[in-house]
Order: sequence, then structure tokens, then C-alpha cells
Amino acid sequence: MARIAFILLCHKNPDAIVQQAEQLTAAGDYIAIHFDASAPAAHFDAIRTALADNPNVAFAKRRIKCGWGEWSLVQATLNAVQAAVDAFPRASHFYMVSGDCMPTKSAAYTHQFLDDNDRDHIESFDFFDGNWIKTGFKEERLIYRHYFNERTQVRRFYASFNLQRKFGLTRKVPDDLQIMIGSQWWCLRRRTIEAILDFTRTRRDVMRFFRTTWIPDETFFQTLARHLVPGREIENRTLTFLMFSDYGMPVTFYNDHYDLLLGQDALFARKISTEAHDLKAQLGDLYASDQMDFVISDEGRNLFKFLTGRGRIGRRFAPRFWENDSSLGRSRELMIVACKKWHVAKRLVEAIGHHTNIPAVEYLFNEDDTALPDLGGIQTTLEKRSRHRRAMLRMLFDHYDSDRLVICLDTSSLDLMADFYSDRATVRLLEIECRFDDDYLIGHAKRVGLAGSQTGDATLARLLPTIRHDMIYERDAIRDAQFTNMTTMRETASTDENIAAVAQFLSVNTDVARTLAETPHLFVD
Repeated sequence: MARIAFILLCHKNPDAIVQQAEQLTAAGDYIAIHFDASAPAAHFDAIRTALADNPNVAFAKRRIKCGWGEWSLVQATLNAVQAAVDAFPRASHFYMVSGDCMPTKSAAYTHQFLDDNDRDHIESFDFFDGNWIKTGFKEERLIYRHYFNERTQVRRFYASFNLQRKFGLTRKVPDDLQIMIGSQWWCLRRRTIEAILDFTRTRRDVMRFFRTTWIPDETFFQTLARHLVPGREIENRTLTFLMFSDYGMPVTFYNDHYDLLLGQDALFARKISTEAHDLKAQLGDLYASDQMDFVISDEGRNLFKFLTGRGRIGRRFAPRFWENDSSLGRSRELMIVACKKWHVAKRLVEAIGHHTNIPAVEYLFNEDDTALPDLGGIQTTLEKRSRHRRAMLRMLFDHYDSDRLVICLDTSSLDLMADFYSDRATVRLLEIECRFDDDYLIGHAKRVGLAGSQTGDATLARLLPTIRHDMIYERDAIRDAQFTNMTTMRETASTDENIAAVAQFLSVNTDVARTLAETPHLFVD
């Protein structure tokens, strides 16, 4: 059975470190601790004293002062790894954690997972082609030598960098290495760790190179693992669940995130708030339990993206300068059916196509597999359709040899509506207002990836009010835009009211409008 040696780098909260070490070793696992040499000596003494009788705890033989972005973080890790290798010959896996990490599964589940997946788990994307770095230095991390810390020695850091750049003092990456990058929270098998330690003793040139790279904890182990281990034995992901905000800061978890964390496809989570005492106690008890029946919904990242992105509605596209003069045509009439329940709008436009001579197309800017004629390739992807949206519609007008066209849009597509309304063509809008019960909202959450088939009731209960408010917000945003030629068809309205709305929208007589408004099962989910 797998036995884990946890590699813990820490610098504060001695009481929390002691608690974490006791929780992780209670199930027979091990832990090797590197406590930052810049921290108070009394804190380190307190940790050693509290854990002195625990045979599953080891300490790095040499403590060093660590700084963010420096080689010191990698050296501290190597010191703790060496201590674990020496002290725990039965350890089969080495798992990198911080003082903010906590398990989200039981030890029994974790051991079984590692036994069933005989691979190293480490993020390792190509440094230059992988697009892992979103902002800031990229190749500058490697081709220049970094002797100072950007955070504590700002002037020296940039003075050194600017001098090297001015005089062209660049360096080459070691010829036989493909530099990789990824999260520093890895889980590696013993043979991989031993191969890395051997490599550090024989390849002094590589060690010199990494000692002066910037943020080497995101490249050192990631590069060496790929260099020393066949790709088929590496799973390119971390087993620690973590998320980052738009500002590059790690998302913090609190007491009410227990169910969410258990549902993610991960063994640990980072980072747990220092104030989340109940959550830490629950996760500690969980790790010591025998629970094996975890329901994995894995909706955490999609849910976070959704909830934090509500302030950016309607900003997916800005007007393209080359589209400003590309009109649909002054004599043409574009009729937009806006509805959140796509099946309702689809039933209506199908009826429009059957009972009138107006061509109708479903959600061509929202749904990838919408049935469309061959227009020379512009219709092949959503990205192409949206980027060339006016050209796309002009081609549809031409294809159907009609000056009138009906399309469907999701109510979130306010940017597209506004763009079409700015055209010289006549644009009409029919908003279909539907009721949203909890069952529909749950189904919607699952369709868009905010929830999975196994998402718990507690998570759904917190999510549904936000989704419902989001749909109301979209409806209000459309009305606040004060589009001309806009009518509304409501599920709660009378038949006569809906007939009037359809007649005005399509400019058809009352009999045709009645047939369309009374489309069988129009509002049925």
C-alpha cells in the first residue's frame, strides 16, 4: 500500500503546523518539515518539542532563509526531500504541501488512489509554448541571471536585469533540457525523487542554471520530472485543488466550503483560511476516517468563474473597426428572438418557418451545432461566426434570397443585440419571458458546467439564487437598453397578449399570429 512522505515548507503558526503534522501522520504517513530559518527560533523549538515523540516526523537537516521567487524555495524543498528519503525508507510517494493545505479525502481513499494510479502527478507544460504564464516575465526568467529578490530588493533586481538586457548578457538553456513549467504542488513516486536527487549531484551545470532563474519552484521539478521519467508515467496535473483570482492571488477557502472541496477531483486543497478552524477540524477528521464513497462533481473552477464573472456581462466583444461600415443592408429586416430557454425559442422559430415564408435560424451565435448552410467556412465555428457576425448574416440573407430573417439569441447576448441595432437595417426584437423553477435552474447549471450530476444539495441551494438573479439581470439589461421595435411574449400572459406581440414582431395578420402564439407545448420544459 502507498505510504506518503509529505514535504512541508512553512514559516509561521507553529501550533497549526503541529496540528497538521499530527493529522497527516495519524494514518501511518510521514512528514518532513522545513521551517524557514528567518522565522523566530522559539517557534521552531516549539515545533520540534511538540513532535519529538512522533517517529513519523523528520526535519530538514539544514534550514535556510526563503524568499518568494528565489532558488531558496527549491533548495529548502530539496533539503526536506533528502530528510524524508533518509528517514522514511518505506515511503512510496512524496507529496509537496504548505501550511495552508489540507486533505479533502480520507487517507484510505488517498492510498488507494495512488496504488491504482502508478504515475507521477505534476503539472509540466512546455515553458515557451504552453501559455502557462499569463503576465509578466516569461523567457526573461531563464535567459537572464537573477541574483536579487524582486519583492525585497526591487531596485537591485531591475537594475541588474536592465544592465544585462542593455549589454545583451543572455545565456542559453542547457542543451539537453526542455524547460517545463507548472504548479509547485506535486506528488512524485520514490523512484522519481531518488532520480532527481541523483541528478542534482551529477549535473552541476543544471544546478547553476536554476540557481539564478526567477521563480524556479515552478520550473525545476517540473523540468527534471519530464527529463527523467517517460511521459506515459506522468499525469499532467496537480492533485491539490487550488484556484486563482483575476489578480493572480490564490482563492481562500472557509468553513462553508467543506462540501465543495470534497466534491473536487483532488486529494488536497489550498489554501485553507487560518480562521477556518471548523473546516480544518472536519478535514483532519476526514483524513483519519475510513470513508471511501466520495461523490466527485468537480464543478469548483466553473462555479468560481461564473460567480466572480457576473460584473462582466455583455463585454465579450468590442466593435471591430473593420465592421463599422459593413451593414446588413438598409432594405433588410433582422428579427431577433431572445429567450433563455432555448427549446422554447426553437419551437417558435420552427413554427415561423412552417407557417410563413420568413427564413429562420436557431442559436447560431450561441450553439456550436446549429444547422447552417455551407457558406464557405465562415459558419464552421462559433468564434468565426461571432467575429464576422454581420458578414455571416449578409450571407444568410443572400443564401435564402430574402430581405427578412429570424434568428435566436440567448438573453445574455446583449452585445450582439446592440451591435445589430446599430446597423442601418431594420431590427426587431421579440423577448420571450419564461418562468424558471428550481428543476429548470438545476438542469441549466448542469448543462453549462456549473454543477455535475453528483453535486450536493447544499451547493445547489447556494447556487440557484445566483443563477436566478443572473437571468433576471439579463432580462432587465435588455429592457434598460431601450431597443426600438421590441415586443415581449410571456409565459404568464394571456393568449391575446401574445398574439399581439407576435403580430407586431413579424408584421403578420392575426390568424397567423394566433397559430404561432398557440404553438403546441410551446412553454413546456
